[in-house]
Amino acid sequence: MTTVLLLGASGFLGGHVRQALAPFATLHCPTRAELDLVRCDVAELAALLRTVRPSTVVNCGGRLSGDGAELVLANTAGTAKLVEAIGAVAPGTRLVRVGSAAEYGSVPHGHAACEDDPAVPVSEYGVSQLAATRLVELAGAAGRVDGVVLRVFNPIGPGLPAETVLGRAAALLGAARATAATGISMGPLTAYRDFVDVRDVASAVVAAVRAPVLPERVYNVASGSAVPTRDAVRLLAETAGFTGEIREDLPAPGRSAAVGWMCGDVRRAGRLLGWAPAYDLVDSVKAVWSSRADGTTRPNL
Repeated sequence: MTTVLLLGASGFLGGHVRQALAPFATLHCPTRAELDLVRCDVAELAALLRTVRPSTVVNCGGRLSGDGAELVLANTAGTAKLVEAIGAVAPGTRLVRVGSAAEYGSVPHGHAACEDDPAVPVSEYGVSQLAATRLVELAGAAGRVDGVVLRVFNPIGPGLPAETVLGRAAALLGAARATAATGISMGPLTAYRDFVDVRDVASAVVAAVRAPVLPERVYNVASGSAVPTRDAVRLLAETAGFTGEIREDLPAPGRSAAVGWMCGDVRRAGRLLGWAPAYDLVDSVKAVWSSRADGTTRPNL
């Protein structure tokens, strides 16, 4: 079995990745208390790599919200440290990084973004993610790491955190049901989003870990379809048995407010990684609600 150092294993994405990798790999999953990518230095990472001697490093950590400095420290600087440590200790080790569709920025309505499209992020979050991707690409071209970035679109599914639009909706719906409220308030829900199941994201990570070679450095991980966010929230409300009003009277979130359409082209991942999404939106939304009702939500670390 291959040996994998998995960072961010206690988070939403990382928890599912850990479960998906377990049958195929010997996993080392340090907690944040044991290794904090924001606070550690390259020497600490190098020492861990010498101890674990992984064939692959998977980074599911990072930050979704915060100011520009916080996002760059978590998403960009953390990646830089990993690249430096791997290049110093075990050049050519595979590095699988979970990136974000926010790297693309604004995409024309109706267009499915592909990996060769221009990446022009319109948020500090997207900038921090794109900078990390470029670091992996440069290090890969130089042979310092065998790096790959999985550009994940809007992940949903079991354990979805409240930092996301459907996670917020689930929390609000749960509170409304508990208090018999007749309505909930959210920001604008007009944007189209490509919601991909977190279990499909996890299977994409497995595919990237197990691929004999990686002909490209960036792969979209998406459902391949865009739906109005309003429709996804209404589907969640129906699943929750909520018949009240869903108001759109709050400010839009800054992370993606300027992007009205997002859809991913997944043909590269299918062709080169043998990966394709398996879950549809109905399955994913049901899992969002059932996991919340079961109390199995996870923090996004």
